[in-house]
Amino acid sequence: MPLFADAWQGELICGVDEAGRGPLAGPVFAAAVILDPTRPIAGLRDSKKLTEAKRNALALQIKADALSWSIAFCSEAEIDEFNILQATMLAMRRAVEGLRVAPTLALIDGNRCPQMAVRAEAIVKGDDKVEAISAASILAKTARDAVCVQMHARYPQYAFDQHKGYPTALHLARLREHGVSPVHRRSYAPVRALLPEDA
Repeated sequence: MPLFADAWQGELICGVDEAGRGPLAGPVFAAAVILDPTRPIAGLRDSKKLTEAKRNALALQIKADALSWSIAFCSEAEIDEFNILQATMLAMRRAVEGLRVAPTLALIDGNRCPQMAVRAEAIVKGDDKVEAISAASILAKTARDAVCVQMHARYPQYAFDQHKGYPTALHLARLREHGVSPVHRRSYAPVRALLPEDA
């Protein structure tokens, strides 16, 4: 952790990041990772800057070599009930609470921290500055992508395997053609616009 290491001397740090705030369908995921300093992992960076193959390989290495890791999510129903910001914060808290080793400090990617028992610090663009956050970014992204493949198997007409739920031209066209599926987020405007007025 070259950037802020001096400020965190003596802390047991977990990195926390999310995946899936922007999509119109599926859960939002979060992951928390405590890296083992005796087992460094080469190539950690923001998951969006890695190929799918590299992300998948790193995810396996993180799970094998990290001191502790945890993945959590909030469902589409929870997103619609709480709003995406609150659902993301809840998923992050669930991920931290799922660690089998208790950290003393959680470093959160972004500019907000979830309410939780562990002390937390937000770091803008942390997924490209702090290796533990990069690792969390990779686990959250690969977990959500795996769920998108499952969604595609259940609802192949929407092509979730291609757009991963994001509001691409293809997704919006399929949404208009086939209507709203059970995994779509009904509170999101492009989905809500296709629902009956009394829904």
